[in-house]
Amino acid sequence: MPKITFHDLRHLHATTLMASGENPKVVADRLGHSRVQVTLVIYSHVSTELQRLTANKFEEDFFKDNVR
Repeated sequence: MPKITFHDLRHLHATTLMASGENPKVVADRLGHSRVQVTLVIYSHVSTELQRLTANKFEEDFFKDNVR
C-alpha cells in the first residue's frame, strides 16, 4: 500500500469538493486559503474537467432531444 501523506489527504479532500460542485469560497475557507483565487489556481484542473463534462452532457441532451 502506498504511503499517503497529510498533504495528499488535503488535496484529495479539496479536489473531491471541487469536483462535486462545492462553492470555491467554501473550499478555500476549509483549506485556510486567504483568497479564493489561490484555490481556483491550484485546483483549476478540476474546473477544466467539469467544464468538459458539462459541455458533453449538454451536447448529448441537446442532440438527443432534437433528433427526429
